[in-house]
Parts: sequence; C-alpha cells; structure tokens
Amino acid sequence: MNRRNFIQGVASSITVAASVSAAPVRTPRPRRVINSAAPRGDTLTVGVIGCGGRGSGAAANILEASPDTKIIALGDAFPDRLASSRENLAKLGERGTVAESSCFTGLDAYKAVLATDCDVVILATPPGFRPIHFAAAVEAGKHVFAEKPVAVDAPGIRSFIDSAHRATERKLSVVAGTQRRHEACYLEAMDLIHNGAIGRPLSARVFWNMGGLWSVEPRSDRSDVENQMRNWLYYTWLSGDHIVEQHVHNLDVANWAFEGLPTHVVSVGGRQARTAPIYGNIFDHFGSDLNYGDGRFALSMARQQEGTPGRVEEFIHGEKGVAFLTSGSARIEGENPWQFSGKQRNPYVQEHIDLIASIRGGAYLNEAERVAQSTMTAIMCRMAAYTGAELDWGQALGSTELLMPQSISFGPLAVAPVAIPGKTVFA
Repeated sequence: MNRRNFIQGVASSITVAASVSAAPVRTPRPRRVINSAAPRGDTLTVGVIGCGGRGSGAAANILEASPDTKIIALGDAFPDRLASSRENLAKLGERGTVAESSCFTGLDAYKAVLATDCDVVILATPPGFRPIHFAAAVEAGKHVFAEKPVAVDAPGIRSFIDSAHRATERKLSVVAGTQRRHEACYLEAMDLIHNGAIGRPLSARVFWNMGGLWSVEPRSDRSDVENQMRNWLYYTWLSGDHIVEQHVHNLDVANWAFEGLPTHVVSVGGRQARTAPIYGNIFDHFGSDLNYGDGRFALSMARQQEGTPGRVEEFIHGEKGVAFLTSGSARIEGENPWQFSGKQRNPYVQEHIDLIASIRGGAYLNEAERVAQSTMTAIMCRMAAYTGAELDWGQALGSTELLMPQSISFGPLAVAPVAIPGKTVFA
C-alpha cells in the first residue's frame, strides 16, 4: 500500500488547513435527525472494512438499527480475523451471512470491498489507515460509518477534512463513532447547557482513567508489520496513542460543551507502568490543560495503568452550576437542577439509526469534519506531551510529522523510539 498518492493529497489540502488553522472553528450544535428510526424501504447493503472487535460490533449494530440492512462484503488484513467475524455475523441470520466470494483479505482488501455494490461502508481498521480508506470510500460514492479516531497525525487530519468536504459535495452521509453525540442523556444535557442551564460554561474536567487493555504477543513466524498490526493499540503509527484512540471521546465532549476548539494546550505524560516491549512505543498516562479562549479552559486526564481506579466522565462548570456527564447518566447541580430520566437506545445502535435516517431522507448528517477536529484536539495534546512544548491550534494542525510509514507491506518495521519530553522535537 504505497502512500505516495496520499501524501500528494495531503499537500493539495494545505488550503483546508489554512482555512481552519488561523483561529478555532466554532463547532455547530448536533443536528437532529427527523426520523426516530429509518423508514422501511429497499435494503441498504453494507460493506465492512476491518473485522476486529469494533468492526464486527458495528456490523451487528447496523443490523439491529434497521431490518432493511444487510452485510454483503467483508475485508480485513488477516484471514483469521475475517473468518471469525464472518462466523459470528452469520449467527445473526441471513442478513449477517456473507458469501465467501465477497470476503477479501490483505492490505488492499478495502479496495475490493469498495468495488462491490454496497451502499454503506463501515471503516474500522486501526486508525492510522482511516484517512486513506475514507478518501477511497468517498471517491467510490459510499455512505460511511467511520470509527473514531479518524487519523493519527496532522497530515492525516488534513486529508480527512478534505475528504469530508468532498462527501458534502456528493451528499454522502457520514456518521462517526463518537456515540455520545447520539446518546439521549448527553443530547438533553447539552441542549440545557447551550440554553443557559449552568450559565456560561467556564471550565471542564474530562477523564478516561482505567487499568490495562488486551495485548497480543509477537510471533517469530510473523513479520514486524503483522505483529504490530495485531497489537495495534501500542504503536503510535496505528493508534495515535491511547489519548487519541480512547480519550478522544472525552475531549470531544469538552469541544461540544464549549461549542469551539482549544486555542492552546500544554500537556504532560509518560511511560511508567507499561515499559515492556509488548507495549510498543506509547505512553501510559497523560494530563493536559486546554485553553479555549475568553478565560475558558479544560483539564484532561487519561491513563491506562493496572491497579488504578477507573474514571470515565466529564464535568462542565458554568457560572450557575455544574453538569455531570457519563454514559447512561447526566445531571445538573446549581441554580437549575436537573436529572436525566428519559429512555434511550443503545447509543452504538442509535448512531446507525441516525445514519440510516440521513441516507433515507432525514436531516443530512456529515460528522466527518467535527470528528476530525476532536481527533486533532487529542493529537495536539499528544504532541504537546511528547515534546514538552506548548502548542497552538494552527501550529499543531500545520504539523508535517507523518507517523504512518511511507509504504506498508508485510515485512520488517523498526519500532520508533519512545518520545521524551524536552528532547523529542515538534515537527
């Protein structure tokens, strides 16, 4: 998979960077779909690119979202992952059963999936590949569900935003895997916040603290690239580090609450609890101070360290109160107290209901630029932590650092050194 065309595309999208780098971009309030569920009609056919846990989960979610969906193509780099996903999806019935002739493996499997007559494509490979796959999906005229995050470096973000604009021109619906944006308790709480329930939002505290995650031991009969791709969480070129891969959810909530993007960030981070080679070259903890201008700021904390207490939530502090947000629950304390008491669907299903409704004539949804901005927020925090430098938005978005290798094939690939704040240079 040669990245020459991708890099040329990055160069051609500098105008996109210029349009969003001079000052923070105000992010619009979430658009609501007209339909509470997709209307019945002709079957929407779905292709899946990336058959790991999230891709297989998203495929099951879109089947649950509407009885008029069917998985018709699967693609993954590894035959065993595809076979497992295919077997599990077939258990969901005829709509999840995929013919062997429509199953494709290898690093170019995405091209074969996009060449089928699927209407919608799920992009769920490791995030480093997302800009390449999204550009190809838009070019192929597919509606897209893109799992978060959507890039691992600034050139990837610029490419993704460029593709987002092309998707709008072609009226292609795009929904991202930031499921809080489709979760009833978050939507109701944000409407209240934006309508003054806590007064002017002044600060936020956002957390994703947890223990460890899965890992895959390297095997001598596999190439460096295959070993790293199977253990992708721990390599920056594939995941962007856990602040990008995971904490993007919470940073997205901060952007949402402030209806804008940070102007500057200073971060700390390091690698103290996970130092073995199996953990690649990523950090295990981060802390960031994000400046949103006009005296507004957010404090962010993310860690993956065994034996430490978990905390996954957001606090939005305003002049008149505080909003407490976490998946499945939301409340406001202060002058206008409130507790979410409504019903909500599984947000992982709701996001597909909203995508299908958009495709079928509901309010048009294209979340691509917004999720790119939130991904860039996380990348900016990571770059600030890796280098020890205080960065502004334009500087970060204009970075020329390419984490993805120039070309990808199943062969040798040295692991990049672990970043050292004060010594690693911002590029």
